[in-house]
Amino acid sequence: MMLCNNLEEVRENIDRIDNEIIKLIAERGNYVMQASTFKKDENGVKDTGRVEKVIAKVRTKAQEYGTNPDMIEILYREMIARFVAMEMSEFHKNS
Repeated sequence: MMLCNNLEEVRENIDRIDNEIIKLIAERGNYVMQASTFKKDENGVKDTGRVEKVIAKVRTKAQEYGTNPDMIEILYREMIARFVAMEMSEFHKNS
């Protein structure tokens, strides 16, 4: 991590990181949509067991990286819910 000398540098780095986060979310979304083609029913799309495994994994990663696991869990639960809705829509188109 870089130590910034002023607020402008801080904001430039935040913007850079935001750009990378958005690219990664878009990439994740692409794989989510591909997953819908392999699932046989709505329960497979929702897959609450998988969701809980992902949540446990990201909470552990949050602790490893020194960030708030509760915040990460909230962000991931919201992101997953949105992706499940998109995937469900795609699943219904393909079934």
